[in-house]
Amino acid sequence: MKLKEFIIQYDKENAIVLLEGKRKVLEEDKEKLSELGKLLAENTKHILFRSGNADGSDLFFAKGVAGVDKKRMQVITPYTGHLKKNNCAGETIPVDKLDIVCDSEIAELSKLNVKTKYLIDKYLNGGRDQYSMKAAYIIRDTVKVTGFKEINEAAFGIFYDDLSNPKAGGTGHTMRICEQKDVPLINQRVWFKWLSN
Repeated sequence: MKLKEFIIQYDKENAIVLLEGKRKVLEEDKEKLSELGKLLAENTKHILFRSGNADGSDLFFAKGVAGVDKKRMQVITPYTGHLKKNNCAGETIPVDKLDIVCDSEIAELSKLNVKTKYLIDKYLNGGRDQYSMKAAYIIRDTVKVTGFKEINEAAFGIFYDDLSNPKAGGTGHTMRICEQKDVPLINQRVWFKWLSN
């Protein structure tokens, strides 16, 4: 997919595009993430960009978007106040403020993450110890894709992945939820090319 094709297809009212990835970003790639956020924000009018407010990829992408228009950057966080000093989004939605206990789809999709599978119900039933809070991050990653009530679901995902160990950790979970929900996604093998056009 080329940048122009992406813009034609996804720059529509209420479109949500995920901009996220690994916390560990290669030094030579950091500027590219911010550059992509800026490029997309400058060349689109309607897309709302979403991330999880994590260090690394999320932050670099968000800075690029926010440098053009902070209101077009939305973050979904695992809890209120998460990395507040780094948050440059126009809108922040903490998972702990959402009544997702009643949403079985979010719970079931979150349980696809094998490492936290048994913590999801504990978290949804009110558990907030150091172990059950790990579930909050995976639930956040699920909600970024699925949306919830007034939060629109994602239409497309743009990721910065570890190409030597692809689809691992929370980033991998988010990518797998995109696949489960038929949300198209790309990684840097595609979007790096957008920066040179």
